Amino acid sequence: MIDKRITSVEEAVADVFDGATVMIGGFGEAGSPIELIHALIDQGATNLTVVNNNTGSGEVGLAALIMAGRVSKMICSYPRTANSTVFPELYRSGRISLDLVPQGTLAERIRAGGAGIPAFFTATSVGTPLEDGKERRTFGEGDFVLEHGLTSDFALIKCKKADYHGNLVFNKTARNFAPVMATAAGITIVQTAEVVTPGELDPECIVTPGIFVDRIVTIDSPALESELVARGVSYP
Repeated sequence: MIDKRITSVEEAVADVFDGATVMIGGFGEAGSPIELIHALIDQGATNLTVVNNNTGSGEVGLAALIMAGRVSKMICSYPRTANSTVFPELYRSGRISLDLVPQGTLAERIRAGGAGIPAFFTATSVGTPLEDGKERRTFGEGDFVLEHGLTSDFALIKCKKADYHGNLVFNKTARNFAPVMATAAGITIVQTAEVVTPGELDPECIVTPGIFVDRIVTIDSPALESELVARGVSYP
């Protein structure tokens, strides 16, 4: 088996290229891989398409990546939240584009992409502006809209504990989109608070098996987005 440990966040994201599609885990603060995102800002890749539940908070993490002008398109469910100040301004000025996707549809599009399912029909968005330009079909007595599976070049996710083969466990709801993103990405990069020897994790508790993980970097005391925002931190 392969030892997937990487020595630094800088090394972990070194090959993210201009124009890449990057899935970033997190539901707001929960499960957001702050250190990996900041390393990506420092690395300099631009014209990125980012898939996330939202558009970040304050001027750290994903919001900082957007503020730095590195993201040309967001695919998300909540582009504007209480502390989302960066994205709305850029969107209104036409400097970033948006693919708005209902949250359940977003999760299923990622899951489908990871499972090799190119498309599926869902009743969500029927009769709303979100179905514009999409195929609608009737099954039984209901109408459904065609949605395509989502894949990416990279996924940046965060877990609570990993072994060095890449098996992952998460901290409660911080797992959110991370497991399906790991399956849908060409290269999955994980930041973890702890790495253990293979065999130490209870197999019944492993959420993401190592086959879906390519790189692991240890961050002993990961930053909390809410604390950074409360302190008015702006990255870099």
